[in-house]
Amino acid sequence: MRQGRHLWCYCGVVVLLTIALIGCSETDRPLESPVKLEGNIFGTFYQVTMADSLTQGQVNAIEAGIEQELESVDQSMSTYRDDAELMAFNRSPLGEWQPLSDGLIDVLAISQSIAESSDGAFDITIGDLVNLWSFGPEARPEEVPSAQELSDRLARVGFDAIELDTQALEARRIRDVFVDLSAIAKGHATDRVAAYLDQQGVENYLVNLGGDLITRGVRDVDEQTAWRVGIEVPENGQQRAQHVLPLDSISVATSGDYRNYFEADGQRYSHTIDPRTGQPITHDLASVSVFHPSNAWADGWATALMVAGDEEGMSMARDHDLNVLMLVREGGQWRSLASPAFAQHFGDELVESLEIEVASARADDRKTATGN
Repeated sequence: MRQGRHLWCYCGVVVLLTIALIGCSETDRPLESPVKLEGNIFGTFYQVTMADSLTQGQVNAIEAGIEQELESVDQSMSTYRDDAELMAFNRSPLGEWQPLSDGLIDVLAISQSIAESSDGAFDITIGDLVNLWSFGPEARPEEVPSAQELSDRLARVGFDAIELDTQALEARRIRDVFVDLSAIAKGHATDRVAAYLDQQGVENYLVNLGGDLITRGVRDVDEQTAWRVGIEVPENGQQRAQHVLPLDSISVATSGDYRNYFEADGQRYSHTIDPRTGQPITHDLASVSVFHPSNAWADGWATALMVAGDEEGMSMARDHDLNVLMLVREGGQWRSLASPAFAQHFGDELVESLEIEVASARADDRKTATGN
């Protein structure tokens, strides 16, 4: 009996060692570059492409970490989750300071800075107006609100309704506003994923979170080729790349008026609401792409410039030295207009080859990249 028991234990050890060896060989297996991870979050998609030499075990750990970062942002800043930190803040008593997480305070601070710099074209207290126009979590029917409803909600909007204490990590609402971070939280999440990849030692990657992009390094280590992204325009109901640009350790966020809208009585209403008027935008600016080291800043500024339109928006871009590319509707065609900072970043040769017009330093004077 005793001999048999020892034999059983010995066999058990052999089986366990075999499983461990198989597991180790699988996790240590090098993967062919590039490695792509993808999934869904915030009602959209995410894709992370890595060009480093990685093993299956490393990729498994990185994927789990990415999902944790995204879930953390969703738990903090979603307006579609009653248990979100932001929703608790929106329900908080007026005038009472509320302790908030580092991430939420950071996004609120960036939002307030862009709101002030854009003269209110970007405003996170616009949530009640977004809901009123059927684009928020209230799930209202798609219809044009009455003038009285619009006036009532617009009266509460204003970034001065939020006060921050960034040192104490606290904030409070002065008026009964509904804070909506949908125009900047995705950018913050993109930054978070990039920071996590940096911490893991990944040197070459592209993060795409619902169209918000950030890159590091190159897409092909051996060939040293750059990451390339397309700036899209809608054409016959499909998306087509108007320009393809190389990205080198920078992020880009694009705001457009053609992805989310509803129609009523034959008129199309954009999901982009001007916080200053309470109305959907109606100008000819189709999209704005902002290139910036931080995707949160790029995301917020893209929305602000989209609200402002091409003339006012380009004036803001010049004033704040923003790297911006605009696509403007012009008689059934597309006019590409860039800020001086865009031309400086990408170079005159590329700008000229893509036939992109560069705005001059003066608001009333424009010149093309060819000097005409």
